[in-house]
Amino acid sequence: MELGSTVSAVRSNRVLVGDEVRPAVIVIKDGKIHQILSDGAFSGDAACEVLDVGDSVVMPGIVDCHVHVNEPGRTSWEGFWTATRAAAAGGVTTIVDMPLNSIPPTTTLANFHEKLREATGKCFVDTAFWGGVIPGNQLELQPMIQAGVAGFKCFLIHSGVDEFPHVTDCDLHAAMKQLQGTGSVLLFHAETDFVLENGCPHPFGVDPGLYSTFLQSRPDVMEIEAIRTVTELCLEFKVRCHIVHLSSAKPLKLIQEARQAGAPLTVETTHHYLSLCAEDIPAGATQFKCCPPIRGSINKEQLWSALKAGQIDMVVSDHSPCTPDLKKLDSGDFMQAWGGISSLQFGLPLFWTSASQRGFQLPDVVTLLSRRTAQLCRLDDRKGSLAPGYDADLVIWDPEREFEIKETSIHHKNKLTPYLGITLKGAVCATVVRGRLVYRDGSFWPEPLGKHLLVPQRTNQAQL
Repeated sequence: MELGSTVSAVRSNRVLVGDEVRPAVIVIKDGKIHQILSDGAFSGDAACEVLDVGDSVVMPGIVDCHVHVNEPGRTSWEGFWTATRAAAAGGVTTIVDMPLNSIPPTTTLANFHEKLREATGKCFVDTAFWGGVIPGNQLELQPMIQAGVAGFKCFLIHSGVDEFPHVTDCDLHAAMKQLQGTGSVLLFHAETDFVLENGCPHPFGVDPGLYSTFLQSRPDVMEIEAIRTVTELCLEFKVRCHIVHLSSAKPLKLIQEARQAGAPLTVETTHHYLSLCAEDIPAGATQFKCCPPIRGSINKEQLWSALKAGQIDMVVSDHSPCTPDLKKLDSGDFMQAWGGISSLQFGLPLFWTSASQRGFQLPDVVTLLSRRTAQLCRLDDRKGSLAPGYDADLVIWDPEREFEIKETSIHHKNKLTPYLGITLKGAVCATVVRGRLVYRDGSFWPEPLGKHLLVPQRTNQAQL
């Protein structure tokens, strides 16, 4: 079957139907899943384009709800064309673009419209958009909700770019009042300058080429105190809140207590916090820098335990690329380097390589990487599940096959990643977006077939 073809059916000996892996045929009609049949019950006509993938696993495409595309304004870091091609190569069928690192940021209705124009004709997978909360833009929030943003993100600490300033308590109260009753969600980069304000200095004078220097500058208490603020706001206003990229296991107790008290609060972690640990980061290896930081191996295992116990709701890439010069590779200065890790293309195998060793099964992959991420951004009526009526978004992959990440196989605009040279388990064979074969065995359909996903406003949104 040729790339770009409209697929009428996908046949496999390993289709993930609910919590069961079994032989099945997924029948597709008008870009939607029409039926899921046992192989013997399927009788397609001669004109039916059937994609038979043998023993490859077929499951819902990955929904990565935390991706920094950076277009317009910083397309040299990443853009829609390169980001969404990389997504397709990784079995990601939907991304949700973060509101910062682009210029202008997605913080006004006009800026959102500019973002949509820039993304038009460049997306190989479906793309939704977060808005941003910054000081003074509270009256832009409801217009952006009505225009279709999936929700909003804010920072409690400097964001890294001046055009997306962090919010104060006053800003948060104003934003929360605007979001009450809308069903929308507010995402928090949950770190504060709490430690610095209370007299603990940055370790200046210590070698900035050592990863431990950077790690000590952003201790766990910065996340703990930020999450304490979020839980209090969530309980007070009863607005859906979400903690992005949790790096420390220590605030999990606060999150659990807030949920038990009725807070509509969810939390994600990322592939790098589950795959990497501080002890293994070499001196000067600034490709490992991200904020919050990668912490120690004991903390990593605590995150895995929390994921298994259901205390962490989902896993995302937080794909945050930049140009190589911003990583300060020449000096190896962790304190000056841009903080962000590129992993959009490799999320599924990164997760599976580690998760399969810890007792996670294929249904867990769908729950954590597809279904709950779709729920967070209110796309769960059409994305993230393999069921009749849902978009025919499929990842076809081999969970047993191993491969090495090589620079020539990376489709991100900039090839800098801490995963270069490592071997992963779980190779993506093909990606289907709304019934169209967009990627197969290293090749892409040359025409971007992705759509913009504008999220309809819903009230009384159910908790995950």
